[in-house]
Amino acid sequence: MKEIILTFAICLLLTLVLEEAVALIAGVRRKFDLAVIFFANTLTNPPVVLLGLLLPSYTDIPRPVYVILLETAVFVTEALIYRKLLYTRRPNPFLMSLILNGVSFIIGTPVASLILKLLI
Repeated sequence: MKEIILTFAICLLLTLVLEEAVALIAGVRRKFDLAVIFFANTLTNPPVVLLGLLLPSYTDIPRPVYVILLETAVFVTEALIYRKLLYTRRPNPFLMSLILNGVSFIIGTPVASLILKLLI
């Protein structure tokens, strides 16, 4: 149980730090917009982590397939949230979601794995 809680915490924390930092680099400055990005990630990250932990045990779906499906669902969900709520329009909400999630996945996945290996 400790490993699962640690996995959720590390994955969410890394996602929030990386995506907020990249949003700032991309020019997002309004506190409201940064809060939207924060809460969108808080909404989407835990279900994806949970499914990522459960799917290998309960299905024969290959990891690349479910990772692509889950990440696509996150990208679309967050893009729609950004389109509806962000004041910042550059880059557009879909590109913003793609950039934030791409960086988070490419950097966050290996870093989270490394941290978890060190702690567990």
